[in-house]
Amino acid sequence: MALNEEVAKLRAERMQEGRNPVPNSFQGVTKGRIKQVLESLHLGDNVELVDGVFALLDDETPSWFSKAPVAAQFCDGASTAHLGCHIGILQRGNGKLDREGRDYWIKPLRELGGIEPITLFEGEFIHGHPIAKSPNSAYRLTEEFKAILQAGASEWPQKLTRWASQDAARARREFQAQAAEAARLSVDNSHSDLIKASISLYAAKFLRGYEVIYVDDGDGDRITAEDREKLQAAGVEFQLGDAMPDVLLWNPATNRLWVIEAVTSDGEVDLHKVDQLMRLARRCGKVGIGFTTTYQTWKTAAARQGTFQNIAVNTHIWIQADPAKQLLVQSFTWIDPL
Repeated sequence: MALNEEVAKLRAERMQEGRNPVPNSFQGVTKGRIKQVLESLHLGDNVELVDGVFALLDDETPSWFSKAPVAAQFCDGASTAHLGCHIGILQRGNGKLDREGRDYWIKPLRELGGIEPITLFEGEFIHGHPIAKSPNSAYRLTEEFKAILQAGASEWPQKLTRWASQDAARARREFQAQAAEAARLSVDNSHSDLIKASISLYAAKFLRGYEVIYVDDGDGDRITAEDREKLQAAGVEFQLGDAMPDVLLWNPATNRLWVIEAVTSDGEVDLHKVDQLMRLARRCGKVGIGFTTTYQTWKTAAARQGTFQNIAVNTHIWIQADPAKQLLVQSFTWIDPL
């Protein structure tokens, strides 16, 4: 059963039992208190963020990760999909929020250090998102921010002022950066390495004249300030619902785009991705768009394609271990010469 169906079923079961789908408070914190605190940070009008923080306080719902630590609760770590279902379905009784909306209901408080990134790795939550685009990437409230929410009415403003001070914010960012780097070094980072090789080796040799205008190499800001400037110069604007490639390149001379998808576990250039990104190219007035799926080894490519056979026709394949050539995927209709 899909996650959204499971959450809808959970909501229905709670209502049939005469319970509210969610209580008025989690860990002693109401949405009213959350809104008060966020208003002091000029974020109180962000309804999605209020509901997202409320979800991350949920200590009554068991974790939705199938391999979560024993007795883990939702508040111990929730993915973007989990949060989208908690907010949209469990709390509101509507549909799951689009994951691209995380810029509205995760990013603002993450930038301030109130929400921290974590990853479920070998049955434990570790700090940061060391594995790009991992389904085990998650978020939780920091203990410091949670303490502000739980403080008494006369105490939380002073706690918030201290927490939001420049020195404290700098110290949090430094600590989180150190923790994330330590986590990155402790796990396989092959996807990031393949993206770098796809740019420095493949694109440099086979896509001369193209400039890198966007790289999705991690789970921090989906579009960095530097990327935004390059995209604007190229006349490209992502919209909610657009497919986000690992690497997007632009050739100023021909006004063509090129997409690279670096695959270590999944994410090949399939027909669905081609359709989505061709729509992006047309909307942005581009002459055309090309596609390449890259793998680290022939073994990885064979294992993936032996099972899924999902590479779109008229796109390319490049193997990092055999970097001097690329392959064009073509199809044909057999015609009997007789």
